[in-house]
Amino acid sequence: MTARTGRAVVLLIALGAAVAGCGGEPGRTSSPAVSFTAVAPPSTTPPSATSPSAGSPAGTSPPPRSRDLVAGRYQPLWPFADAAAAEAWRSRHREDGAGAWHLDPARTAVRFARDHLGFSEIDRAVKTNLDGAHARVHVGLAAEEGPRPMVAAVVHLVRYGEGADAPWEVVGTDDTTFSLTTPEYGASVGSPMTVGGRITGVDESIRVQVRRPGGGKALGEHCCVGAGGERSPWSARLTFRPAPGTTLTVVASTGGHVAEVERFAVTGVTVP
Repeated sequence: MTARTGRAVVLLIALGAAVAGCGGEPGRTSSPAVSFTAVAPPSTTPPSATSPSAGSPAGTSPPPRSRDLVAGRYQPLWPFADAAAAEAWRSRHREDGAGAWHLDPARTAVRFARDHLGFSEIDRAVKTNLDGAHARVHVGLAAEEGPRPMVAAVVHLVRYGEGADAPWEVVGTDDTTFSLTTPEYGASVGSPMTVGGRITGVDESIRVQVRRPGGGKALGEHCCVGAGGERSPWSARLTFRPAPGTTLTVVASTGGHVAEVERFAVTGVTVP
């Protein structure tokens, strides 16, 4: 390992040890020692369960129909684009048992990071916190040194529908030492779009993408934004191909010290 990598590992471990816990709804949870844990309210909580985002431009369309919001409040990011798709899977599963991973929040969260976002190094659920219809899964990867894995994000999932066989849906991530706060959760957006948040770190390089629910190639990408410091603001201007009438996932990631992606954050927005 090079001297630069060694210094980076020390910095990452120091960041992980400095943070006390993970912010969340309805409570707080603790994280592994070598991880990036939440220090602010979760970005997955919209400002209102029934009204458009406070940050939405005047005259734009409201969020998706209330029946398609998860638990009447959250943006459906992955794997189901809407309530009808979730119910269709449930009907098929009752017949043949296919796709059982949808009933496991940990497996769903890892697949979201690895398969949907393309972060192939993220291969494990470090910890899962369940609270009724909510789950918060700490997803991560093997650390270069030490016995504990590195936590890249805390993925927030909610059951999409009622009952024990309602599938889990990713609705966002909790804020950490790397946050994505602009645009606001649930905002109605167009292209170009300003994306930003805050970050604690050294020599960070932030990549931003916009992805549609069905996967495939990103609709838009901006790389890369140099950043660093203590809760320092970062921002980027992103041009993307709009997909009218859809909920999109905005994802920001940073890494390059000990792994290609060491932290990421997502939020959900709508296109009128």
